Amino acid sequence: MPGTTPRELGLLADCESCFGLCCVALPFSASADFAVDKAAGQPCHNLRDDFRCGIHAQLRQRGFPGCTVFDCFGAGQKVSRVTFGGTSWRQAPATARQMYAVFPVMRQLHELLWYVAEALTLEATRPIHDELRRLLDETGRLTEESADVLATLDVGAHRDTVNTLLLRTSELVRAAHKGREHRGADLIGAKLKGADLRAANLRGAYLIGADLRGADLRLADLIGADLRGADLSGADLTGAIFLTQAQLNAAAGDAATRLPASLTRPAHWAQARSASGGPRTPAGSGRPRTPGAPGRRPRRR
Repeated sequence: MPGTTPRELGLLADCESCFGLCCVALPFSASADFAVDKAAGQPCHNLRDDFRCGIHAQLRQRGFPGCTVFDCFGAGQKVSRVTFGGTSWRQAPATARQMYAVFPVMRQLHELLWYVAEALTLEATRPIHDELRRLLDETGRLTEESADVLATLDVGAHRDTVNTLLLRTSELVRAAHKGREHRGADLIGAKLKGADLRAANLRGAYLIGADLRGADLRLADLIGADLRGADLSGADLTGAIFLTQAQLNAAAGDAATRLPASLTRPAHWAQARSASGGPRTPAGSGRPRTPGAPGRRPRRR
């Protein structure tokens, strides 16, 4: 039986094994997140010949904080080393367009694997473990398909199927508490300092620049929530479900922020607060645009 941890499932990004796909395949717009415009399929001018970033250690200082937030969930190395067998778009230019098309599809599948794998670790989901395991295996099989199959895959339909169980997971986890209903809510810049958001439904909520200092977010469902520039200083996210490292990386916080054990406190939190005396300015809308990714279609949540 296949493992269910992110490492066992290959969901941790390994840039050393990737052909710099996020730096080529995805478009981004000049904004607080990116210093320049870049079209899809156009290599970033910072991408070196060895597929490494030439300014990796200074991305934030050079105007590319969006690059430090993006997470491919291991899709980059999967497409590079498995789907295309280790042959890069530079070695075989004829494959480039298809490789770029497959990458966002693979990223969506890997993100779904991340959520389903997390659901399987939760005690409350035991009644649906068999269904979750079936979907984990089915999604895993899809990631092994050929480039031709992946390029034409109706990933939206599969995402909707998975989302049915993710919704059920959320209901089971939050069943013992009457959390607030904020699904898809516009909470941009909201003053929620010290708010009781325990077991709240924040699926797809817009929390850009929200003041969540000291808020109780235990057991909250945060799938697809936009936390760019949100201040999580002192907030309690213990047991929050479907929260990703990318969401944390896009937010601000401090040493008092309590996180789920599976996630890491971003190093730039302390650096940003030390430099500015407060949370960073909410980022703009120029993050890499990954069509159809769960976190990019919040209104469907």
